[in-house]
Amino acid sequence: MGQCSSDLDGAPDHALLAAYAAGDLAAARVLTARLAPRVLGFAARMLKGDRAEAEDVTQEAMLRLWKIAPDWQQDQAKVSTWLFRVASNLCLDRLRRAGRNVDLDDAGEPADGTPGVVERMVAADRAAALEAALATLSERQRQAVVLRHIEGLANPEIAEVMDISVEAVESLTARGKRALAAALSPRREELGYG
Repeated sequence: MGQCSSDLDGAPDHALLAAYAAGDLAAARVLTARLAPRVLGFAARMLKGDRAEAEDVTQEAMLRLWKIAPDWQQDQAKVSTWLFRVASNLCLDRLRRAGRNVDLDDAGEPADGTPGVVERMVAADRAAALEAALATLSERQRQAVVLRHIEGLANPEIAEVMDISVEAVESLTARGKRALAAALSPRREELGYG
């Protein structure tokens, strides 16, 4: 009990979850550091930039993960896939319950590591344009596009998260990408793409 977190850094998610279930708090810290930022980014995009709601979703999803840790079965699903599914459902519940849109101006800009001021301004404009375009997609299209192209999940994982077929994922992401391209193409020059 209580391994050094550097010993755990390379451990697979399911092994960290099992170690946490056995009482290893260092394993929980490593798994949280690995997964929570990804879930937070996903939730913020799903919730149209509402950072406070995204933090609540992330916290709730992680709490649910810790609660099921003792009963986790490795062959059940990947830990990250399960966690994205929970976060996804929590986001959709909040969107449906709230029935509101969030003004993207209130969301703040995502962090950008580019050193130059001009480059940071261009990146911020591009990010804001992408966030605004994502907000115009249907919930399911936004969910599929964010999971695929921003979170980097494979189509079978997305199908599992969204509880749909791989073909439906492909259709949603294709339609979502077309809608994003249509929304962003009038701004290509303004955003520095040509």
